[in-house]
Amino acid sequence: MKLRVFLAFISLIMLESCGTTQSTSENTNQDIIPAQLDTIAAVAYKIPDEPKPELSKIRNANEIDTIKIDTSLISGKNISFIDHVVVSEFDKKWIESWKNSKVYNPVSISPKDTIGSVVVEDLSTEVLKERLALLNSKTPFNVEYNASLEKIIKHYLKSRKKTFANLMGRAKYYFPLFEEQLDKYDIPLEIKYLAIVESALNPVAKSRVGAKGLWQFMYGTGFQYGLKVSSYVDERSDPIKSTEAACKYLSKLYGIFNDWDLALAAYNSGPGNVNKAIRRSGGKTNYWNIRNYLPRETAGYLPAFYATYYIFEYANEHHIYPKNEIINRFETDTILVKRQLTFEQVNKVLDIDEDLLQFLNPQYKLKIIPVVKDKNYVLTIPKYMVGKFVSNEDKIYAFAEADDAKREKPFPKYTQGQSKVVYRVRSGDYLGKIAKRYGVSVSSIKRWNRLRSNSLRIGQRLTIYPRNHVSSSSSKSTKTNKTSKTVKTQKTVQKGKYTTYVVKQGDSLWLISQKFPKVSVDQIKKWNDIWSDKLQPGTKLKIY
Repeated sequence: MKLRVFLAFISLIMLESCGTTQSTSENTNQDIIPAQLDTIAAVAYKIPDEPKPELSKIRNANEIDTIKIDTSLISGKNISFIDHVVVSEFDKKWIESWKNSKVYNPVSISPKDTIGSVVVEDLSTEVLKERLALLNSKTPFNVEYNASLEKIIKHYLKSRKKTFANLMGRAKYYFPLFEEQLDKYDIPLEIKYLAIVESALNPVAKSRVGAKGLWQFMYGTGFQYGLKVSSYVDERSDPIKSTEAACKYLSKLYGIFNDWDLALAAYNSGPGNVNKAIRRSGGKTNYWNIRNYLPRETAGYLPAFYATYYIFEYANEHHIYPKNEIINRFETDTILVKRQLTFEQVNKVLDIDEDLLQFLNPQYKLKIIPVVKDKNYVLTIPKYMVGKFVSNEDKIYAFAEADDAKREKPFPKYTQGQSKVVYRVRSGDYLGKIAKRYGVSVSSIKRWNRLRSNSLRIGQRLTIYPRNHVSSSSSKSTKTNKTSKTVKTQKTVQKGKYTTYVVKQGDSLWLISQKFPKVSVDQIKKWNDIWSDKLQPGTKLKIY
């Protein structure tokens, strides 16, 4: 499906006439790279070339263009916007200076070089060894040749060329951002390729276990490194904030293992699994020596990283060139939003395609930029649109207010995800029951509290980063009294006399239900807030 991109793009820097250019973009189907990657659909956007102004006619910085924008969907009439011509020319010169620098280095591709017509050459083992040795000499990672790595590289070259070409196009935007943060934390710049293995450079990618974003943070881990989640914003999808959080986490892991290969393995599977693999290997600390003792996914994680590293570094030799470049990082800028805006409203006023807005602002889950006290939310847009926005900010907010007034349903209420709960274990509790109560997994609770088994003791305190608190238990068991009381009023609580049954060894819900007339398994589950059929001996059940 073709997307409408930058329709009626009006030059802000012409004095006598307004030129209109139009560009289109295509959805390109991609393959998945390794098994760990989520499928992505790279959409191509091309920034239209701006016509050069006649500089002899620019008199001073107060000289402006008047541009008419069709906002009839909001106000029923056309509104005139303004922009300062000289300032627009300054913006243009700044962008041109970047395009003429080494940072911007577009590849010129002749028809015979297109991927469809290239015959994949047979990469010999000897040549691959030489190239890997050269990469190994330039990086702190152990890029050593082995048959498994050769097999993955050749598989990618044979069947994933189009995918890598699209990834290189997206990397034009993301890699400068990654490198800036990696340099800030003194982390090897090669780590930027890890985001390809984690998410295929898809900022809204979500794994089957709930990890999200370019760097695939779980909710709790993300919170530990400053990534907040609310009804409107998921900072795990924020390219800048999530990259900084990933740098902090990777720095911590490197501080533990003093080895980048092991740090990456721990990033994927957790430090505990890496430590167990080291012990099972007899104390070896080289990744390739402990690989067979790691979880299956992690065993393929580093080879996928190295294969990606190799292909990006030797892309020209294999005739792989960037495709579907969306936009360069230096061609964008941010604006601090002073009033709640929707992507649709920004599109109506500035005529920026909503898909481009979503690509530049993936952290906004509902395509709404909220305004919340003590929080600064920004809108990222192409630099050539910033002048128009800033010069007409009051009018844009007025349009948004008029548009909101016509809305049938109000916007969702902003709610911040609960930060942390300290839960005190009570009689009858078990990890599955507590996990369901807070909408998290058992493995997450074990990881947050460094539990080696499922055993709990009464009075034990557990740290939990809840998603949705659906418990009807007493609010005294947590430090979030208000939340518990609110949920408690929403849930129907069984009342009346009841019998307390203590679960014995060998008991099941069905056997227990047979001991009481007219009692079903579902009723026992409902009365005792049980979601699993498994029972722990000693658990006390209420039977009404």
